[in-house]
Amino acid sequence: MQDINYIKHLNGVFEQFSKDSRLNPTHISLYVALFQIWNNNFFKDEFYINREEVMAFSKIGSKSTYHRCIKELSHWNYLLYTPSHNPFKGSRIKMFNFGTSTEQALYPSNTKIETSTGQALVPINKHIQTLENSKNINKRQFLENSNSENDENHLASVPYQDNLKTSSDKNYDDPL
Repeated sequence: MQDINYIKHLNGVFEQFSKDSRLNPTHISLYVALFQIWNNNFFKDEFYINREEVMAFSKIGSKSTYHRCIKELSHWNYLLYTPSHNPFKGSRIKMFNFGTSTEQALYPSNTKIETSTGQALVPINKHIQTLENSKNINKRQFLENSNSENDENHLASVPYQDNLKTSSDKNYDDPL
């Protein structure tokens, strides 16, 4: 059983995917489905798969597309696929480690904790905040006036607006 960091592996493989122009969304979907099955198998060195299960996880509807993509992923060294012609055993998969090696980091800038003791800079073009919304000045004055009139009742009322125009009686004989 390998010591795999789930997040680091996915970050590493997605970085590799972004550089590989041969891949299409079906390859990525298939790889992610296989990665999830590998995770469910506790990241064993090798595990066996059921084609129908993998096709359902990866949302691949065609057997020929599935076989083409899994063979290409194996050929391009994303995984090692050993097909089984025994339907009761399943095909064997060996996943390669993309993110948790003990070797030197390929991208040392990604491994640094980037904190600073200096002051954080704020961009000069930040949003200008206004003190008053000029569109709603009349509404605010109307509400303040209506509140001052109702101070003796201590009830603040909001004027009723019939936005749906339901105050008139509907004639149900009219056609829709």
